[in-house]
Amino acid sequence: MGRSAPRRPRSGGSARGYQRTDRLNELLVRILAGELERIDDDRLGFVTVSGVETDQDLSIARVFLTSDVDDAELLEAMAEHRPRLQRAIGDQARVRRVPPLTFVVDDTIRSAHRIEEILRSLGTTSDEEE
Repeated sequence: MGRSAPRRPRSGGSARGYQRTDRLNELLVRILAGELERIDDDRLGFVTVSGVETDQDLSIARVFLTSDVDDAELLEAMAEHRPRLQRAIGDQARVRRVPPLTFVVDDTIRSAHRIEEILRSLGTTSDEEE
């Protein structure tokens, strides 16, 4: 039998063109969202993990959250649940090192709603002038 061609070193990406951290970020969103569904804490409100950004060296993972509760209360509750969430990642993700989680309130949705309100009010004003 012939020899197979030597394997080329991988550049960190995959056949789909994703970086390793992109795949890890998607996995962390799924793990964290699933774990948050199991946590019974009214301080979380209707919390959603809108995204995760992990540094290349896994030194930190920023978890972006949206919720219908006060930001300070949400961040305080998430800090208390951090050990459980870290443990869930360690149990479910095949990574050598679980990056420390930092929680950030994602203002993107709020900003989008505010922009829509402004645009609607501008549209109403221009309609009244005609």
